[in-house]
Amino acid sequence: MNKIRKGDEVIVLTGRDKGKRGAVSLRVDEDHLVVDGVNVVKKHVRPNPLKGTTGGIVDKTMPIHQSNVAIFNPATGKADRVGIKLLADGKKVRVFKSSGDEIKA
Repeated sequence: MNKIRKGDEVIVLTGRDKGKRGAVSLRVDEDHLVVDGVNVVKKHVRPNPLKGTTGGIVDKTMPIHQSNVAIFNPATGKADRVGIKLLADGKKVRVFKSSGDEIKA
């Protein structure tokens, strides 16, 4: 079970974008994820008349390692760790470590 999933609100802990918040828009692989507005780079693209794209410099959001982000807890307004709790019916749910509240997905 992934502790950080698509759609979660996260906050960046380290790096150039430290302190920025954004929603996870894509999980690239087991360790990397794309967060909206975080790790944005300028990419030079060539024009492709077959696809109808123009060339130039575009902003592209690159993946970031999941160890560099933490889930954002709206109750406290700070970053928090994620734990897994087993319910009585055998279902696993994600909870905030600080308060034990269930994470709404």
